[in-house]
Amino acid sequence: MGLRDRLRRGFSEPARPDPPDGASNYILLILDSCRYDALMKANLRILNALGTVEKRYAYATWTAPSHYNLLMGLLPHPSPTNVFASTYYKTDFEQFSNRLGIANLGFDHMVPRMWLPHHLKHKLGYFTRAIVSMPVLNPHTPLAVDFDSFEMADKHNDLLGMIGKLQFSSERPTFYLLNTGETHYPYAPVDEPESQWPRIHGAHGVFKRMSQGQGFSTLESPTFFNQERLAQLQQRQIRVLQWVEQGLKALFDSVPKNTYITITADHGELFGEGNYFGHGPIMHEKVLEVPFVEGRIR
Repeated sequence: MGLRDRLRRGFSEPARPDPPDGASNYILLILDSCRYDALMKANLRILNALGTVEKRYAYATWTAPSHYNLLMGLLPHPSPTNVFASTYYKTDFEQFSNRLGIANLGFDHMVPRMWLPHHLKHKLGYFTRAIVSMPVLNPHTPLAVDFDSFEMADKHNDLLGMIGKLQFSSERPTFYLLNTGETHYPYAPVDEPESQWPRIHGAHGVFKRMSQGQGFSTLESPTFFNQERLAQLQQRQIRVLQWVEQGLKALFDSVPKNTYITITADHGELFGEGNYFGHGPIMHEKVLEVPFVEGRIR
């Protein structure tokens, strides 16, 4: 046996355990940048199949750090009062018992890695997969650790196209992280020609270059614009959710029975509140407000 073969064998992953009886598929779907009030105004009735949409708060105001938190198992929180943080975390992690259909899961099961894909793959025997839209979540980042597959979507704003790529196994359950960008600037459905996208000086070019993996200069930062223009952009985010609803219907129709789905956002978006637009290095309540709904597809 050559050195390369010995090294490969020495670093091979341990055998994946058999999943517990009753373990269910789990999908965590992130509507990138979707504000809570935008989803409520869009009135997506299909979400009633999961449960009641709640207003929750993201742990971060930008895509990348928020997804690191999400993959630690820290889903958006309701901001409870008169509760110790440690007590809330314990209760929150216990919710994974219901999501996965596995009894007696808790915070201690995630220690020491504190990484949901690692726990699902190496301790519970899941397949772990991801399809993401935003370039800051690309497969070269640490986010991809402990995923069996981690791929960029063909387009940043095509949830329906993502759904056609989902794979499930009859042998063991699957965890999917899905991140879709219809609700991210420029708030466009996949069938809208790029020529009809809003043109914000600076912001449009920056987003396009980031999507292509290119850098940009601080000289290209967008100039600000009037409230009427911001209101139009906010309406675009609300309207594009009607397109997202088609993807949600396809998702609910295509997943195996007994699949648990959580739908939320990584952060919100600012449309002029406090003289802010977008998200990122912003401290404002609206950039933290996100929708949260979950339930089991029977």
